[in-house]
Amino acid sequence: MERPGRVERDGGRVGEGHRFAPGDVVVRREILHGETWFACPTVCVEDSPDLLVLYLPPGAQFGFPETGRFPCGRHPWQVAGHRAWSGHGKLMLHRPGEAHSVDVFWAGPERAFAGWYFNLQDPFRRTPIGVDTLDHELDLWWPADADRYVWKDVEMFAQRLEEGRYPGRADAIRAEGDRIAALLDAGERWWDEAWASWRPDPAWPVPALPAGWDAVPPSR
Repeated sequence: MERPGRVERDGGRVGEGHRFAPGDVVVRREILHGETWFACPTVCVEDSPDLLVLYLPPGAQFGFPETGRFPCGRHPWQVAGHRAWSGHGKLMLHRPGEAHSVDVFWAGPERAFAGWYFNLQDPFRRTPIGVDTLDHELDLWWPADADRYVWKDVEMFAQRLEEGRYPGRADAIRAEGDRIAALLDAGERWWDEAWASWRPDPAWPVPALPAGWDAVPPSR
């Protein structure tokens, strides 16, 4: 199934990067304290003026820089030995300037819709190879079979603050979570729920990180 609605592309420059076409590899990197901390290759589903949709397929290999200061330590997935995405993959819906993405998950042999995941993160910034952001640990999860969302990783967020991961930003991160919760409580839906039935193009290969992905200067 293709994305509901239209797909647009322009050939000009947007920010520090360009728009991507469906099927293009888009490198999603996390930038912590001014240095690249983590990367994964995703596939562009849509890149229009008001929406960037990326797909992280199963088998996509993670990238962890070999050198850096890493004042908060190595990425937790690197420490835990996670090297690639598994499961059915996930879809990430981003609106420009917003400090979260709406992620779509599926589960089970039938690839049934599992729920909406509101991932708090830096607003995405374009680079020549993709986008830069930083996960904020704190999230909201609304399972498909539930009447209401739940908060995730509240205790872990507090621990990350103690580790110095988000200096001076705790209030803003919590405020974004509260804003999302208030919208959901009011019945607002700012994303197209038809994404729940989206399926990837079977012709897409598993994307790989391009050579030099960690040498591209972090966006600011």
